[in-house]
Amino acid sequence: MADRWALAVAEDGGVDVAPLGPDGLPAGPVRREAGPAEAVRSRPDVARWVWRSTAEVAPRLLATGVRVERCYDMEAAETLLLGHEGRYGEPRSAAAALARLHGGPVPADPPQRSAEPGAQSPLFEPQAVHLPLEDLLTVYAEQQRRHDRTAHPDRMRLLTAAESAGMLVAAEMNHAGLPWRADVHRQVLHDLLGDRYAGGGGPRRLAELADEVSTAFGRRVRPDLPADVVRAFGQAGVKVGSTRRWELESVDHPAVKPLIEYKKLYRIWVAHGWSWLQDWVRDGRFRPEFLAGGTVTGRWVTNGGGGLQIPKVIRRAVVADPGWRLVVADADQMEPRVLAAISRDPGLMEVAGRESDLYQSVSDRAFSGDRAQAKLAVLGAVYGQTSGDGLKNLAALRRRFPKAVSYVDDAARAGEEGRLVRTWLGRTCPPAAGAADGAEEAGLPQDEPAGSSDRPQEWVPGYASRDARARGRFARNFVVQGSAADWALLLLAALRQACADMAAELVFFQHDEVIVHCPEEEADAIVAAIRESAELAGRLTFGPTPVRFPFTTAVVECYGDAK
Repeated sequence: MADRWALAVAEDGGVDVAPLGPDGLPAGPVRREAGPAEAVRSRPDVARWVWRSTAEVAPRLLATGVRVERCYDMEAAETLLLGHEGRYGEPRSAAAALARLHGGPVPADPPQRSAEPGAQSPLFEPQAVHLPLEDLLTVYAEQQRRHDRTAHPDRMRLLTAAESAGMLVAAEMNHAGLPWRADVHRQVLHDLLGDRYAGGGGPRRLAELADEVSTAFGRRVRPDLPADVVRAFGQAGVKVGSTRRWELESVDHPAVKPLIEYKKLYRIWVAHGWSWLQDWVRDGRFRPEFLAGGTVTGRWVTNGGGGLQIPKVIRRAVVADPGWRLVVADADQMEPRVLAAISRDPGLMEVAGRESDLYQSVSDRAFSGDRAQAKLAVLGAVYGQTSGDGLKNLAALRRRFPKAVSYVDDAARAGEEGRLVRTWLGRTCPPAAGAADGAEEAGLPQDEPAGSSDRPQEWVPGYASRDARARGRFARNFVVQGSAADWALLLLAALRQACADMAAELVFFQHDEVIVHCPEEEADAIVAAIRESAELAGRLTFGPTPVRFPFTTAVVECYGDAK
């Protein structure tokens, strides 16, 4: 049996399937099945399914309890390939890819569907264009040729496979949902905010704090209106430019303390209050709809519900089912370790090869044991704090770890000059406004990732110089943060495979943190699987390096107890 099968959803909900040969062309007759579940269930030995969009197929599979090992998501691949070609932002649908291939008018992508509070993921994507299997395979074959034309085809293929795996993980997380105790949530809200006033008014504690703020100013002030607060401070003889916490904390005025408390509680009430609970939690689960690859850097986002911004105090409501546990794992100092791997700096790789505190090891080498200074220096190099103390720290870091600092410096310079900048696997930072038209002329699809080669990249014409510094800072961070996101995808893919024969389910992921919900007796196996998956992801992503990717892991009943 062929190890790859293509699947196309038809207008009537049925599917056409065919085995694929090594060249990506049909290796057998096209067959009609009643639906994706029937097609997959009758072919359990297929190693990888090739389809237009995981969002179109996976919910129908999961609704019937069917799981696939791997997939190739054409629209995810199209997004990555367009980015690599300097065309990020062009329509990414399979229909658009087919139109580009034939030189016809390119249809716009359908608008992003807004998540419906409390609803399960849809069985079908709205306004999706159902291409015949023959057309999908035409797109697929061209995508394979485009992979071959990238700077590092093997890396780019791995990235596409990882992104496709991420789409499967996201769909399964959306189906499972994050365990959520509504009664605990209500109690937390009551303890923080007090009773709610009838008729939809704000909670009692906010009203009390608002009165304290007004009393401190000697007149009625709306704490939820920044302009009103700034004006009140001005009338009191205190000049503030905003109501940001760091600025308020520098002010000596009796309104400051209740105002800061009000702002903190107001955010909880608005973002995760009673209305949020009613809208987003159903049947003991919170389903925010995770979207893999939702940002330029590859980081995930959620479509509704603020799923990646759960305040610590609200995490008390995330409680495992009876007899189950939450395995909460945080990657330790992930981005500096990724910088070591992509820069191949011998000193930083040696430091990142230990499971001990990386910042302390850096401080012992370059900052006389001052861990705080070492952390500021490393993060400043990644995020672009290169003035004042940041410049001094960067100079000290450069003396000890020259290749690491040069790598991000080169990326920043490439960004400032409008060149394309890539992660280790090939995810590409878009060119600046006005630069995309010249990307192909400059030969950028053949460029190597910034910092990985001595061969200079070509300059993209039309770059807007007034944005150069900001773009340089973004590019500096992109090569690290984006490479970290690529590594995390492979971590998730490996962990998903490890969980396949267990009851455990992936239920949460954000940047450097993952949560697995599992029976208590599986918890130790999950802890080991996370450790092994991290090491495997490191080898697959970056090749053989001494860099380690340790996790701090907690097995808890309540998410709030993990930190």
